[in-house]
Amino acid sequence: MSLKSVNDILSVLQKQAKWQEQPFQQVCQYWAEVVGVIIAAETQPLSVQRDVLRVATSSAAWAQNLTFSRQKLLLKLNEKLSQPLVDIRFATAGWQYHPPVVESESTVNQHPSFLGDLADDVYDGKVAPINQDVNQVFQNWAKMRQERSQDLPLCPHCQCPTPPGELQRWGVCAFCSVK
Repeated sequence: MSLKSVNDILSVLQKQAKWQEQPFQQVCQYWAEVVGVIIAAETQPLSVQRDVLRVATSSAAWAQNLTFSRQKLLLKLNEKLSQPLVDIRFATAGWQYHPPVVESESTVNQHPSFLGDLADDVYDGKVAPINQDVNQVFQNWAKMRQERSQDLPLCPHCQCPTPPGELQRWGVCAFCSVK
């Protein structure tokens, strides 16, 4: 009699349970991979009944757009599932709000206008006084903007201080590039 480790036993049990896995569990497992991150954020698989997948969408516009591409999604999804689906139905019924995904810091830092973290510059690391009047708040903001833009290169077109990323990308500031 040989003794097996707990990991070996768990892996055997997991493999045996795969064939018993419900279609809806499989759909939930592969949904984001099949539809993509953007669509997955706006949709929620609700149930599988009679081989038809019901999916809640965040808006009627999403439901309509996804209905037009449901055959393509169905083919991709059926490649991953052990028991194929017949159809997908999209509707706003059953949608529950999920907080938006916070952008990673690396995504924000890639924007050409990004100058760095403003949090420490605003009040030189001090907490802002709550009982300031509007004029004082504006003066503080204007002073901070002037200090931050002091060392920036100038736009060759309008001579305004411009983040280096904008000059590198467009050759001019964002305002001039829009014109």
